[in-house]
Amino acid sequence: MNITQTDDMPPGPAALRRLREPRLPREDRIAEGKALRARLPRKDHAQHARPDGARDPLDILAAQNASRIAELVPVRMGRMLASPFAFLRGAAAVMAADLSRTPRTGLDVMACGDMHVSNFGLFASAERNLVFAINDFDEVYPGPWEWDLKRLAASAAVTAEHLGGTRAQAEDAAQTVVQSYVKRIGRYAGMGALEVWYDRIDETRIMAMVPGAYREFTAEVLAKAKARGHIRSLERLTEDAGGQRRLIEDRPIFERMSRFADGTPADEALDRMLAAYLGSLAHERRHLLSRYRLIDAARRTVGIGSVGTECWVLLLLGEDGQDPLFLQVKGAQRSVLADHVANDPVTGNDGHRVVIGQRLIQGSPDIFLGWGPVAEDASPHFYVRQLADMKGGLSIVENDPGGLRRFQSYVGLCGWALALAHAKSGEAARISGYCGSSDALPEAIGRYAMAYADQTARDHDALERAVRSGRVAAIRGV
Repeated sequence: MNITQTDDMPPGPAALRRLREPRLPREDRIAEGKALRARLPRKDHAQHARPDGARDPLDILAAQNASRIAELVPVRMGRMLASPFAFLRGAAAVMAADLSRTPRTGLDVMACGDMHVSNFGLFASAERNLVFAINDFDEVYPGPWEWDLKRLAASAAVTAEHLGGTRAQAEDAAQTVVQSYVKRIGRYAGMGALEVWYDRIDETRIMAMVPGAYREFTAEVLAKAKARGHIRSLERLTEDAGGQRRLIEDRPIFERMSRFADGTPADEALDRMLAAYLGSLAHERRHLLSRYRLIDAARRTVGIGSVGTECWVLLLLGEDGQDPLFLQVKGAQRSVLADHVANDPVTGNDGHRVVIGQRLIQGSPDIFLGWGPVAEDASPHFYVRQLADMKGGLSIVENDPGGLRRFQSYVGLCGWALALAHAKSGEAARISGYCGSSDALPEAIGRYAMAYADQTARDHDALERAVRSGRVAAIRGV
């Protein structure tokens, strides 16, 4: 994959050569994509070879857990125990290993690596507009476009069943994801590079896509997202402690720590991380950040797949104490895709990798997005972003008929957002040429998604048995 040049690196000879190399006409690139079907027919994407006895999902998770905060690992396992839907969310490494055994086209993009329906959401662009896009980039890595699409389709099937849907409704949700992706990647194939780069799924386009019966509900979701910001978080996450704002602890999920997991005093570690982070920001962003001062910090356990990695929330205040800024400092580890593809990781720093990926495929990244340490051979790797900035997403509740009905529109948005991400980082014309416009690919990946939903249920059962036998420690309900 030709993702080797970033705005943080001086241009090398290869980058300069690409500026002078002639590009094939769009029609020829579409034809090249179409020609790939002779080697890999679209129907072959239905294949999910049931793993043999040598593949143990718990071994894969245990290998991941070895590098995480030991006291939080049982929390991660407990969260994955909640349902097959929760298991899938936390098992990106398991699915990456399974996807590596499936056929691939050879067309690469900057893949999200952990593509599921809960990793999309609303957020504020730098221009203060509300947009819908991918919102989790921890596993981003140059890799096959079809891996992202298959994981997203499988998650749609698993989620539809979690909401109380039938097998037919689950497969329909998976196919809707792929149909939306195919439709949108086809449109992006016909657009200019700048036109694609500046494209956004904004409020107007969201409302236009939603059926009339759900527009009032969608408008409420958008309004709630707009109301979420640093002021609201100041009220929700902090309290007055002797005239000073302090973060409210909720142990063990949100607590003030004296030391990092490696034993480094927290103040010392945070100072070192912040100094490195500042070096990753453009001058004007450093100037803006200098208007704030650090008031408090606490470790926060977030998500499912990320549980056990270092994650800190920083409270900063402006001059009058009513101008808050919440930053999240999150540890970055090796992408789950890295062991399964031969591509260059773009950078040796995993925090920087996350930032490069987000800037490339999200399109409207956080103005305070940065990473550290700037020196690639130093550690630990981390990235920083705003914690609260007009963010929102879909609430998924088990056995929710109303949620199931709305879900079909939502997965269409997800397929669109994934197509936009891939069009920005990959070759939309070739991908579109391969996808075509028929139902061949949606039907094939729909069948794959159902097979993988069954695999997820078996893996979830294996985790339950392991917890009952004492092989795996789990803390439920945290």
